[in-house]
Amino acid sequence: MEISTLATYHCLAFVWYFFVAYSIAHVKTEERPSEVFLYGGQWKYLTVLNLVLQAVFYGVSFLADVLRLIKKLRCAKCIISSRDLLFSVLAFPVSTFVCVSFWTLYTYNRELVYPKSLDGVIPLWLNHAMHTAVLPFALLELLALPHRYPAKKKGLILLGFVAFLYISWVLWIYSVTGEWVYPLFALFNPPGLAAFFAGSLAIIVAFYNFGEFLNRMIWDFSSLAQCT
Repeated sequence: MEISTLATYHCLAFVWYFFVAYSIAHVKTEERPSEVFLYGGQWKYLTVLNLVLQAVFYGVSFLADVLRLIKKLRCAKCIISSRDLLFSVLAFPVSTFVCVSFWTLYTYNRELVYPKSLDGVIPLWLNHAMHTAVLPFALLELLALPHRYPAKKKGLILLGFVAFLYISWVLWIYSVTGEWVYPLFALFNPPGLAAFFAGSLAIIVAFYNFGEFLNRMIWDFSSLAQCT
């Protein structure tokens, strides 16, 4: 794909995610259902954190494209390394996890992750923007250009560290409020919750490996060696 086309795509994707994150951040708190508590604001939800992550990723990608267009290749190389690390370790696996886990649990019992009372607060388009569109965007990014993945050990350590931070944040919120971020967690005893978190980590690691596999399948080794 031409650099100018990539720059346009990445700019539009950045604007889209910024708009979605802005929209969810400005949902009126006085209209919130009783099931949704205020502590931690929107930042306790993985879905919202993922929107910010995607906005940052596409912003970095757009910057890399602009630097390549104006021939600032030394600066572009550094930004491209950050772009590829963000995509491989976080943007792709987290988006895939958010989409697949949300709609799996929603289909089983929506009250565990997205109570029906939220329908009166969050419009349908915004729900799909947060939980559905993130996966096609991630797949389109894979198809648009090759990404250099880090060494497996490094990638998994970084992904595991970020997962640990989020789980710690969820547990901290519970220790302060006595409320779980997601009603689903209330169904488990401590060993069951630990097993659930471990299973979730295993799934997101599988999505990391899946993204790396697709990247290699779509782009030959010469493309990966030259990705800039």
